[in-house]
Amino acid sequence: MATKARSAFRDKKIVARALKDSILKLNPKTQVKNPVMLLVFLSAILTTGLWIVSLFGIKDAPSGYTLAIAVILWFTVLFANFAEAIAEGRGKAQADALRAAKKDVDAHKIPCAAQKDEITVVSSVSLKKGDIVIVKAGEQIPADGEVIEGAASVDESAITGESAPVIRESDRSAVTGGTTVLSDWIVVEVTSEEGESFLDQMIAMVEGAARKKTPNEIALQIFLVALSIIFILVTVSLYTYSIFSAKQAGIANPTSV
Repeated sequence: MATKARSAFRDKKIVARALKDSILKLNPKTQVKNPVMLLVFLSAILTTGLWIVSLFGIKDAPSGYTLAIAVILWFTVLFANFAEAIAEGRGKAQADALRAAKKDVDAHKIPCAAQKDEITVVSSVSLKKGDIVIVKAGEQIPADGEVIEGAASVDESAITGESAPVIRESDRSAVTGGTTVLSDWIVVEVTSEEGESFLDQMIAMVEGAARKKTPNEIALQIFLVALSIIFILVTVSLYTYSIFSAKQAGIANPTSV
């Protein structure tokens, strides 16, 4: 039940962030990356402008009709942005979870493995490569390192997603900062500097990851761009033909912009 509750809460956060991002993605610099949606975006702006102008009596169609078209176009743009933001939200949520695991904790630094009682409490961010710390049950491992003495059960679910704890001892040495010791104790020699830990690299990789489009997606986008260009040409041609025909018949142009 607790897992389901966390999942539901996480999904709500993703949806809330996606709703916000769908508005932020209206930035023209973002829209220009997708030519088809850029066309819809520009059409929504122009149609909204036509609706505003129609309120002052300059119109060739009812204001309500123009407003309905504008609403449909804006909904299309926002829905496309929302769908893209939802896809990106998973990665952002994963990066947030990794940041939560990477937090400043108290590290129990010792001179060497033989002097376990001479503990100096320091911040985990001040640890340097080669420093030695002792981590006991219930404490978080402050930095990446190697176990040089002792053995303990370690919860690595925040990093690997595996709920079952693992045993870490001197012959299974690697431990990751941000994981938690569940039982016993271990003496760890720090092997990474601040900002170079496994968690730092994971966060940078998740945030910098850009999903490449598949060949089918690229082909479909090219096809939609071609259809959009044809649609624009046909629509403009029909409107000009309508103007010409209306003049020949001596009547007002019956076609709305």
